[in-house]
Amino acid sequence: MDKRPVSASGGHCDALDQALGEFRARAPHTVDRWGELLAAVLTGGGRLLAAGNGGSAAQAQHLTAELVGRYRDDRPPFSAIALHADTSSTTAIANDYGIDEVFARQVRAHGRSDDILMLLSTSGASANLLAAAEAARESGLHVWALTGPAPNPLAAAADEVLAVDAASNATVQELHLVAVHMVCEAFDAALERGWGTKGRRRTEEAARAAAAPPATARGAGGGPHALQAGLIRRAPDDLPRGGRRHE
Repeated sequence: MDKRPVSASGGHCDALDQALGEFRARAPHTVDRWGELLAAVLTGGGRLLAAGNGGSAAQAQHLTAELVGRYRDDRPPFSAIALHADTSSTTAIANDYGIDEVFARQVRAHGRSDDILMLLSTSGASANLLAAAEAARESGLHVWALTGPAPNPLAAAADEVLAVDAASNATVQELHLVAVHMVCEAFDAALERGWGTKGRRRTEEAARAAAAPPATARGAGGGPHALQAGLIRRAPDDLPRGGRRHE
């Protein structure tokens, strides 16, 4: 019998493996729905806003990069903004209004009704993310959260949450990255199932309108967001009353 001590790195992998089992059992249902709703919103002219602090900021920016660029196969770009990535805005807001407002003020500036705000936090207690969630709800955005163990304040403030049940912040962040990739995969799959042609057409129409004379551009118009068109619901049927899930 091998009695060699478990290394520190081996213990890290064990913790990840343990958390991954529960994550695999619950995450696909949530991320598949998120991918579908995200496809409806973005192909309808909406936008994804994302934010986090520290390592979670990197995960949020990873998500927006996959949407503006691409995840796997070539497809049109979609509007997605990592709020923390604008250093001039974040430092100016922090200096003038306080650190708790760095994301909330940008949500009010960039967010429109039926857009989506994705917030990532290992603790689920970051004051600036809670303020952003409140600003988003006031502005009519959908609020999604990736957090550590629930219950936590951000999980309660979001419309939907995918909570990773792990003791280590590192493990939580690692599974948040898995969730980000799963959302991107579900998003691309939703485009292929029916949003792809529509998304390409709207992207091409937007490009033609931008290149056309002002009168033509003004007459081009724009499609309603997905919620207004009846394509998505504020609270899916499988959510408890109030639209919040603690996972």
